[in-house]
Amino acid sequence: MAERRILSIWFPRLGVERVLRQRGLALPVPFAVAGDRNGAQVLVSVNPEAEALGLSAGQSLRDARAICPALETAVEDARAEAAFLTALRRWLGKYTPWIAEDAPAGLMLDLTGCAHLWGGEEALAARISAECEEMGLTLRAGLADTPGAAWALARFAGRGGTVAGRTGDDIAQEAHATRSKAVRRRAVPAGPGAAQTVIAPKGRVRQAIGGLPIAALRLEAAVVEGLARLGLRRIEEIAALPRATLPGRFGPMVLRRLDQAFGLETEPVTPARAPLHFAARLSLPDPIGLRADIEAGVDRLLPALCAKLTAQSRGARRVRLQAFRADGDVSAVEVGLARASDRVESIRPLLWLKLDDIDAGFGIDMLRLEAVLTEPLMATQYRARLDEGAAAAVPQDTALDEIIGKLGTRLGAEAVTRLHPGESHAPERAFQVLAAAWSRPSAEAWPERGVPRPLVLLGPEPVAGCEGPVPPAGFRWRRRDWVTRVAVGPERIAPEWWLDRPEWRSGPRDYWRIEAEDGTRLWLFYAHGGEVSGGWFCHGVFA
Repeated sequence: MAERRILSIWFPRLGVERVLRQRGLALPVPFAVAGDRNGAQVLVSVNPEAEALGLSAGQSLRDARAICPALETAVEDARAEAAFLTALRRWLGKYTPWIAEDAPAGLMLDLTGCAHLWGGEEALAARISAECEEMGLTLRAGLADTPGAAWALARFAGRGGTVAGRTGDDIAQEAHATRSKAVRRRAVPAGPGAAQTVIAPKGRVRQAIGGLPIAALRLEAAVVEGLARLGLRRIEEIAALPRATLPGRFGPMVLRRLDQAFGLETEPVTPARAPLHFAARLSLPDPIGLRADIEAGVDRLLPALCAKLTAQSRGARRVRLQAFRADGDVSAVEVGLARASDRVESIRPLLWLKLDDIDAGFGIDMLRLEAVLTEPLMATQYRARLDEGAAAAVPQDTALDEIIGKLGTRLGAEAVTRLHPGESHAPERAFQVLAAAWSRPSAEAWPERGVPRPLVLLGPEPVAGCEGPVPPAGFRWRRRDWVTRVAVGPERIAPEWWLDRPEWRSGPRDYWRIEAEDGTRLWLFYAHGGEVSGGWFCHGVFA
C-alpha cells in the first residue's frame, strides 16, 4: 500500500481577494473585509498594502481606521466565500479526485498515487502555486504524510524553502534526552514555489512539525493558553511528556490531535459529494416560436426529468424552463409546487400557466428543463390492523396541493397562505399565518374556547362616547353613532406575564359581544389600564 501524502492549501486572504476578483480590480490602496464578531466590527481579511501599515485580521475596525484613515472596506459575505471555496475545490479536482474543503479558507488534497502524474510533489505544488498566483490568490501550502501535519505546515511553518524539518544544528528541535547527540542532517534543496509551499520528507513528520507552536495541532484557544501557562509552547515539548498526564487536565483532544499529526491515528480526507443535478435538454433542428411547439418540446422533456427524479427518490419543488433563442438571449420561466413531486401530471399544468411569458424572439433553438430545488420523496405509507393479513396503502390527497401550486404560480407562492393554531389566549396571537406551499395542514385541532370569535379581526380601534367597564348603551365608532341592543359578556383575557407586548400595556381586557340595532355584531373590549391608560376599543366584526 502506498504511503499517504496529503497537501493542505490555505488561502489567508480569501475574503479580500474574492471581493477584488469580483470587482475586477487590483487596488493599490489598503483594503480589508470587515465582519461581526461577538457584536464588534473587526477585520476579517486584509490585503498586503493594509498589512504593511500594521493592520491584521482580528483587529477592531475602529482601531484600524485610526491607524489608516484611507482604509477601504467591504462587508463580509460568509455564504459567498463558502461558494468561492467550493468553486476552488471543484477546480483543483483536476489534480486528484480525493479533495475536501477545510473551512473557512482551506482545502485538503490526498495526493497518494497522483503526484507522479504531474512530475512529482514539488512540481505539482509549484504548478498549483503558479495557477493561483495568476488568479490573484495568495496561497500557503504544506505537504506531509498526515492531514494534521500538512495543516500545521501550511499555516505555521516558515516560508524560507520547500523543506519542513530543520538541520541537526538547531539543538532546540531535539528531544530532551537526545540533545547532546544531535546529528547533522542534510536539508533538501528548495524547488519551484518554495516561497509558498513547505514539503515534509516522507516518514519525517515528527522532525517536520516538532518545532511548530502548539496551536498547529488544531487545539482550542483555551487549551493552547493553558499549556502555555505551563511553559509548553512547541509540539515537541508536548510529545516528550508522559502521555498519561495530559488528558486529565486538558482533555483527550490533545493526545488525539497529536496522534493524528504523527500518523498514530488515522484521519481520513472525506471528499465532498457531487451535488444532485436534475435537468433535461432538447436541441431543435430549426427555430420554433409557436406555443404549441413549445408545449410539444416540454412534453418530451418532462418524462426524462421525472425519470431522473424517480431514480434518486427526489421530488421537484421548483422547476425552471429556459428557452435559448436564436439571437443568443435566454427567456426563462419558473414554477413552484406545493408538494415535492416526480409526476409529469403535477408539473405540466403549472408550466402551461407560464408558457405565455416566454418571448420566442426570432425563434428558439434549444429548450432546457431543470429542477432547481428538490426534496426527498417519502416512501409509500402502509396501514394495517394486527388482525388483518394485508396492509393497504394510505391514500394521499394531492388535489389541494395542485390547487395551491396553480394559485401560487399565478399569484406568487407567498400570497397563498394557511392558518395554524397558536399557543396563546391573546386573539392576535392565537393563530399563525404560514405560506401554504411550504407548510402542511395542522395536525392539531383548533382549541375549543366555548366563546365564539369574530370572522374579521381588526387592530384595536378606539371607541368614543362611553366610560367605565359597563357596556355602553350608545357609542361612536368609525365616525358613526351606534346603539346597543344586546351585550353578552364579559370574557376576561390577560396577556402572558413573561412577555412584554406593547399592545397589551393597557392592562387586562374584558371582551363583550355587542349587537347593534341594525344587526351588526361587534367585538368590543374594555382595557382596565396599566402602563398606559385604558378605555373601550373595537377588535373585530362577527359574520
